Amino acid sequence: MARRSKPKLDRKKIAAGVRLILEGIGDDPDRDGLLKTPERVADFYAELTEGMRQDAQEHLVPLPGDSHDEMVLVKDISIASVCEHHLAPFVGKCHIAYIPKNGKIIGLSKLARIAEIFSRRLQVQERLTQEIANTLFKGLDPIGVMVVIEAEHTCMTLRGVKKPGAITITSAVLGGFRRDPRTRAEAMSLIRG
Repeated sequence: MARRSKPKLDRKKIAAGVRLILEGIGDDPDRDGLLKTPERVADFYAELTEGMRQDAQEHLVPLPGDSHDEMVLVKDISIASVCEHHLAPFVGKCHIAYIPKNGKIIGLSKLARIAEIFSRRLQVQERLTQEIANTLFKGLDPIGVMVVIEAEHTCMTLRGVKKPGAITITSAVLGGFRRDPRTRAEAMSLIRG
């Protein structure tokens, strides 16, 4: 997997674009309620895309002196991302499981941080799921990795088909989770609670 370059953020360009959108929908960007809207939206998108300027690999540092050889699962990690097709947010939960090899583990918060970094990019949920799994699989060299994401997409709930409450579920299954259906079933059972 090729690493993405870290693009420079230009808040002024974002704000100028938002001003054009406001004009395009027929509103007055100079009216009182909208005076600071372009800057607020620029800050909003800067935050929602901060993962574009971060490297998830930095968080794959094994804990010295600790070892574990059974499944590690962190579930219900809240994520928020931006659909690259409509620039609309999608929000949900990410579940990450891995089976360490040779006891090589990382801090639990690092799993959440990696999910956060990849979710804070212009994304599609399918690629987001795969990027998290591939990064952990290559960086930790575990026996297996499984990532499941459940999310609601505002591009589907507020426009187009307008189906609020519809949840999209994606999974990426690598190594031992793929080869052994019992291990995969165990992880899914733990995720479902």
